This record gives sequence, C-alpha cells and structure tokens, in this order.
Amino acid sequence: MKTDFNNLNIYNDMVSEGMVALLIPIVSTVGFFTMIVFLRKFENDEKMAMIAKGIVPPSKSININPANSLNINPANSLRWGLVAVGVGLGLLIGHFLETSLGFDDDVAYFSMIFVFGGIGLLLSYFLQMKINEKQGRKEE
Repeated sequence: MKTDFNNLNIYNDMVSEGMVALLIPIVSTVGFFTMIVFLRKFENDEKMAMIAKGIVPPSKSININPANSLNINPANSLRWGLVAVGVGLGLLIGHFLETSLGFDDDVAYFSMIFVFGGIGLLLSYFLQMKINEKQGRKEE
C-alpha cells in the first residue's frame, strides 16, 4: 500500500497563516501578564518566608533626601557623562575614518564607539577612585 504524503499536509488543513499571525500577539500578551503575576507571587512568598524567620524584608520605596530632592548619585552622573562623551567622540572619529581614509562605515563607527565608550568608562573609574581616595583622607 503506497501513501501519498503530499495530501497529508495537516498544517494547511487545520491552521491558516492569518490565524497564526493573530495568535502570536495574543499568546505573547497572555504570557507576559502570566509572567508578571508569577514574579509578584514568588516575590511575596519570599518576603513572607523572611518575615517568618524574623528578617525584615527590604523595602522598595525610594528614600528621598530632603536636602537633595532629586537624589542624584554623582558617580553615576560622572560615569554616564563620560560614556556619552566617549560615544560622541567615537562617532566623530568614525565619520572621519569613513570619509577621509575610506574605512567601511560599519567598522569605523562601531569600533570607534566601543573604543571611546570604553575609554570613557575607564576614565570614570580612575576619576572615581581618586575621588574616593580624597574622601577617605578627609574622613581620617
């Protein structure tokens, strides 16, 4: 007995492409909200277990200092400021490499962004270490 497998295409008989295209956002949305519910449930269970053991769970509330109402961390500002300057320099040098020296535009831009962004991070690290040393000397 010979079977013709071309007539057994179950996918085209049961589900059309339009139905699959409609199900993707529906399943994604339901999955996202289910994930949020389970994350909240596990977080609540963790806090309840901490309370049962006598440990005070950490709060998520933002403690705003009245003296500094924006609650800005200068180290983060320094870090991201230097990264932004580095990325800007990387774009500028990448453009120069592309137009003047004939580099491929993808190579020129991406390499310079990463190089100068990394230099900005390293610079912020060393500046923050110097600031921390000065503050340590003042406290002594």
